[in-house]
Order: sequence, then structure tokens, then C-alpha cells
Amino acid sequence: MPARSVVSNGTPNNKVRYSRLASDDDGYIDLQFKRPTPKVPYKAIALATVLFLIGSLLIIIGALLLAGYFGVTHSDRTVPVLIIGILVFLPGVYHLRIAYYASKGYHGYSYDDIPDFDD
Repeated sequence: MPARSVVSNGTPNNKVRYSRLASDDDGYIDLQFKRPTPKVPYKAIALATVLFLIGSLLIIIGALLLAGYFGVTHSDRTVPVLIIGILVFLPGVYHLRIAYYASKGYHGYSYDDIPDFDD
């Protein structure tokens, strides 16, 4: 296989001028290591707030039904309300906590950890 004697732009190797790199230049610039500021996922935070409020309401209603504060004719329907309230409450609290810590700038928390609803 013959050696290549032409550089990619069409000039021969013997006509290309080379120069030494500076000894203090390692080829990196500081800008490439800078993280861009993440945008705040307002829709996801609003959804987490709604989940938190609905879950709180269902937990309160389920606890009051279980305690007998309301007149319940079918007591077997109180526990599912409490379970659904807990299942709705937990993701809301989790994402609101991440959003709060990210807004305060705590180490290890970022808005990138919250799923975003890009349109």
C-alpha cells in the first residue's frame, strides 16, 4: 500500500508548514468544562405540587374515615383511600424535595434530576 503524500485539503505533505504547540497549552479550554445552568422544569414542579396536594387530601380523608369521624356504612372502603393517598403523595413529596434542594443550591441536587415535559 503506498504512503499517503496528500493532506486532506489537497496540498502535498512536503508543502505543509507545521509548528510546535505551546508547552503550557494542553488543548483544553475552561469553557468546555463549565456546566450550563439547567432550566427549571415548571410543568413537572406543578405536577408534583398537584400530586402532593391530592395525596395529602386523600390521606387526611382516609385517616378520618378509618378513625370513624365520618359515618361509614362500608368500612372496607376506607383502607383503599388511604393507600391511594400514600401512592399519590410519595412521588409528589419526592420531586418537590428535589426541586427545593435544587433551588437552594445544595450539593448533589439539580433540576436535571426532575423529569421534564418538553413539548
